Amino acid sequence: MNLLIVIGFLVTMVLGIPIAFVMGITTLAALIALPGVPLHLIPQRMFTGMDSFPIMAVPFFILAGNLMNAAKITDRIVEFSKELVGRVRGGLGHVNIVASMFFAGISGSAVADTSALGSILIPAMKKEGYSLPYSAAVTVSSSIIGPIIPPSIPMVVIALIGNLSVGALFLGGFLPGVFIGFGLMGVNYVISRKRNYPKTIEPFALKIFLKKLVSAIIPLLMPLIILGGILSGIFTATEAASIAVAYALFIGLFILRTLSLKDLPNIFFRSMVLTSTILIVMAMANAFNWILATQMIPQKVSQFVLSISKDPYVLLFLINVFLLIVGCFLEGLAAIILIVPILMPLAIQAGIDPIHFSIIVVANLMIGLITPPLGLCLFVVCGVAKVKLGPLLKEVIPFLIVEIVILFVITYMPWFTLTIPRLFKLI
Repeated sequence: MNLLIVIGFLVTMVLGIPIAFVMGITTLAALIALPGVPLHLIPQRMFTGMDSFPIMAVPFFILAGNLMNAAKITDRIVEFSKELVGRVRGGLGHVNIVASMFFAGISGSAVADTSALGSILIPAMKKEGYSLPYSAAVTVSSSIIGPIIPPSIPMVVIALIGNLSVGALFLGGFLPGVFIGFGLMGVNYVISRKRNYPKTIEPFALKIFLKKLVSAIIPLLMPLIILGGILSGIFTATEAASIAVAYALFIGLFILRTLSLKDLPNIFFRSMVLTSTILIVMAMANAFNWILATQMIPQKVSQFVLSISKDPYVLLFLINVFLLIVGCFLEGLAAIILIVPILMPLAIQAGIDPIHFSIIVVANLMIGLITPPLGLCLFVVCGVAKVKLGPLLKEVIPFLIVEIVILFVITYMPWFTLTIPRLFKLI
């Protein structure tokens, strides 16, 4: 049976079948092979995989991000970022990275970050003399910060799977996300000095800075409302997501007036499509994980890994290597839904804090979004920038190396992840 599951999974994935149907077909084959198990178990497990109040946070966060994107708040974030870091060598590269850090507090999605910021900053960087592949590389490398700095859709999913505090996960991702951003800015500075990329030469003016700060407050209030409400206990993560939608609608329709009622059907449709993609993966994964549990595969994996070493440092190294490889082939949310139920018990058994482990998983799989052969954000930015994959990959490599180094620093220095949640007494 274990051999059937492995072969079925690998064959269907190699054939290029979407991951949700890979899990569904493998589950169906396993149920047919199991005597006395009714096939209606599949729709039952699919329904229970989606029948959860916390999971409603996912469509609301997606909708809130799409509404804020459509309201053109990205321009305000970019202008404020220019005032902060535009005068450093490689200014627009730094602006790109800092804007990603701010935008992370709104979208929670690397793909949204890549498309929204890329469409504005890649042409601007090219106009300033940056090469097109380098401009795309900066954009796509910084986009992975989106799901690490709160709010984060992958963290909501992990919290649901592992029965963890969403607030603790959100706070746990803050320092790692900022650390990755600073690391990318360091790479950009070194390359920009070497290639003599420009910086903003306009002198600092306090009046202009304050004007752009006030302009940026509107979008930047969203993460404060979300985190403040969750941490104070005023509302749950799901309620916070719905309030974020209401806030985005109010700002877009009545304050900025950059949204109109005729824009809403298209925004709702795009949000619905992305939500349905995530939910079908979660539904199929619940059925697939039932098969894995009945065959005791998570326990067998744990026994195998622990037979190699019980040292948590060695286990973390092995887990990192495994997740980096998985991230090259599987989309982040699908990998989380599939792998976390197997690896989380192993991590806890080895004495690794589940919040720390979850942040490691998210960081790993987000790096996978910019790693060939199937890095989703790579293909998105190729479409946005009209650049070929080969030259892009050459420019991405320095940023990718730094992100992997920072990943291992986060892995072996848990205080990066756990300090802020402990300050708020969430762990």
